Parts: sequence; structure tokens; C-alpha cells
Amino acid sequence: MRERKILHIDMDAFYAAIEQLDNSKLKGKPVIVGGDPAKRGVVSTCSYEARQYGVRSAMPLREAYRRCPHGIFVPVRSSRYEEVSKAIMEILFEYTPLVEPISLDEAFLDLTDSEVIFGPAEQIAKKIVSRIETEIGLSASAAVAPNKFLAKLGSDLKKPKGFVIINSDNVFGILENLPVSKLWGVGAKTEELLQRMGIMTIGALRKFNQELLHQKLGEVGLQLYRLAHGIDDCPVVNGGSVKSVGNEVTFQNDTDNYDYLAGVLLALADQVARRLRQQNLKGKIITVKLRDSDFKTVTKQTTLKTATDFEEMIYHEALQLADQLQLGQKKLRLIGVSVSGFDSNDNLQLSLFENEEAADDQDLHKLHQVVDQLKQRYGDHIVTKGTIYQIRKRREE
Repeated sequence: MRERKILHIDMDAFYAAIEQLDNSKLKGKPVIVGGDPAKRGVVSTCSYEARQYGVRSAMPLREAYRRCPHGIFVPVRSSRYEEVSKAIMEILFEYTPLVEPISLDEAFLDLTDSEVIFGPAEQIAKKIVSRIETEIGLSASAAVAPNKFLAKLGSDLKKPKGFVIINSDNVFGILENLPVSKLWGVGAKTEELLQRMGIMTIGALRKFNQELLHQKLGEVGLQLYRLAHGIDDCPVVNGGSVKSVGNEVTFQNDTDNYDYLAGVLLALADQVARRLRQQNLKGKIITVKLRDSDFKTVTKQTTLKTATDFEEMIYHEALQLADQLQLGQKKLRLIGVSVSGFDSNDNLQLSLFENEEAADDQDLHKLHQVVDQLKQRYGDHIVTKGTIYQIRKRREE
């Protein structure tokens, strides 16, 4: 089974950074978000300039004032932070539907399947970070790793604006000298117990006797032992209801090559359909998005009579929509396709072509399931449409 590619995005000093974004006079200043230091309360977030004076999140405001009396104390603006968070999440969902928000300022993304369309996960991560900075005006730290634990740990190693890649070649080197408190589930009491056992670092825990660890800490000990070896099987779970599933591609060089654009549309439809099936979703609304070299964006959608999760139908409708938008007549820098209008009660598939004899959709659905299982087990390369293969090869050139 191929290695998962999990990305953790963590915004840098999120609330304080938004205050500095909205008020240029605060840039470079020690900003402390939480309210009036003369009143009872705690620090929600502070800028890195304030952290130089020992101010930290969850610190009493009065203590923060004592350490940084010249700091600029501002109230919490929850609605504004939620607004910015929503804009960031919209960017994340463009690359995968498997986004698990942890809070307003951080999220996990499973990019394993996204590599088929967007290239290596590391490249996707850099693109996301760049877009957040360019389109939102904020910086983020990120890490790509085989699992959530390592991705979360990695994004915190080089803040702010950190970018870390953890893989089988460097994982033990990264973990070796980190304190055991970096492991999930290690609080003050567990850390104290481990230290009494002579275990100060993750590297030391990894080399410790597993049975003895089990005897001392029970199942928690076994879990910590797995984490110390970089093992974490927790999936990325989308916590909210999915409104749409889609993908889009931004080209490095604008193009009006019709065959290439149609091929990219097919590859996008293929990935969208697979993700629909993974989430047991079927949609009626197909939407195509085109952005030309002048940054003009147009969209067009159609509504099917019956919901579908077949890439053949999605592509058929998407290409018709793109043709109506004069695909190939202008150079494009972006093309995208999405499916929405989900109907959980509709288990019937629309036949591939209404004016032709209906295919045996049940058999086709079984075929898709078999192909999905093969890709999940052996990788996307195991079964690939010829056109998609050519598109992928061209994108790699």
C-alpha cells in the first residue's frame, strides 16, 4: 500500500496577524489579542513581536501587561476571524474534499489522491501556502508527512513560515531528540512518569522495552510506543457536511489547446467521481469553471434528472458546458469541475446517454468499485485511462 500524504496547515499567530492585516499601523508591533489588561481575561493570541517578551496564549492579560507594558491590547473579533478562516478553508477544499478543520486557524488535509491531478503533495502544500499569503495576506506554517501526528508535529518545528517534509528517510532523525511532551497524549503527569523511567526524549521512548512500557502505562504506553516510531493510522475526517466536491487545475503556462483542455477535464471528472464514491455521495448539479489569461472567470452549470457519481456522466456534461463557454477559443490559466446538489435518497443513476439504450448501470457501478479498490491498494497508476495518462505525463514534463 502506498504511503499517505497528509498536510497540516497552521496559521501563524492567526488572530494577531489578522489585526495587523486590517490595521497597517500594527505591523511589526507587539499585538496582544484578548481585551483590556485592566480586566480579568486571558490572551487569545499574540504576535511574534509580543512573544519575544514572554507573552503566550492563555496567559492572564494582567501578566501579559506586566511582561509587555508597551504591548497593544485589542479585543477579540470572532466574526472577523471566522470570515478569514472560511476564505482559507475554501482554498484548502479546492485541492481535496478530505479536509479536517481543527480550529479556525489549522486543518489536516489528505493529499494522497490529489497527487494524480495536482502533482506531488509537497508541491501542492507550497501552492496552498503561497495562495494563502497572496490571496489572504497571511502566512502559514505547513508540514507534509505520512500521518496526522507527524504532520502536526512538523508544522510546529519551524514557525513562523515553516515548511517541513517528513518521510521514512528522516522521521527518526527528527523525532530522536524531541521531548516526550511532543507526543500526543503526554500531559504533565505522563511526562513526569516517563521521566522517572529515564525517558526524556522520543528517541529514548522508541528504544525502550515495549512490554515494560505496557506494564507501566497500559494501552497508553503502547500508543506512545507507536507514535515514537512515527506510526499513526488516524484518518483525516471531514467534520462538516460536504456542499460540493470539485477540483481545478491552474496551468503553469496558459493554453488554448482544445484536446489538452478536454483531457484535463476528463482527469478532473475522474478524480471528482472517485471522491464522490469514497464519501457515498451522488450529485445532480455539474459545474464547470474557466479562468482566462486576463483573470476573467466564468462558470456554467447544468442539473441532471438523477444524481450520479459516474465520471463518464460528469465528463460528458462538463465537456458540453465547457464547449458552450467556447473551450479552446481563449487561452486559459485555470479549469475546474465540481459536483453538488447531493441527494442521499436517490440511488438511481442516470443512463450515460438519454437518447441511447440505457447501459447496465449496476454493472458499471460494480466496475467502478473494483477499480477504486485496485487504486486504493496499489496506487492510481494501476488502472488509468489512456487520455489521463497522457495528460499526467505532459504535466510532468
